[in-house]
Amino acid sequence: MSSTTLSSKGQIVIPAHVRQTHGLMPGMTFEVEAVEGCIILRPTSEVRRTTLEELVGCTGYSGPPRTLEDMERGIAAGVRARLPQS
Repeated sequence: MSSTTLSSKGQIVIPAHVRQTHGLMPGMTFEVEAVEGCIILRPTSEVRRTTLEELVGCTGYSGPPRTLEDMERGIAAGVRARLPQS
């Protein structure tokens, strides 16, 4: 177990071995919770905002635009192709 000191600004230093073990990096944010005499620090999971262009660009499709009906037919054909032939 390690110990640390609270600064006059309300800051604490998380010991290096704890930061390394848990992958804590400078700039990370934490939720702080007080539970039964304990203080819990929990890294927040920040989700980076993405644009529609980034999401569509990751599909790798560069053909003409497809309708929802086209996509549904394609999915149905893929499912039929995976079914055992009787």
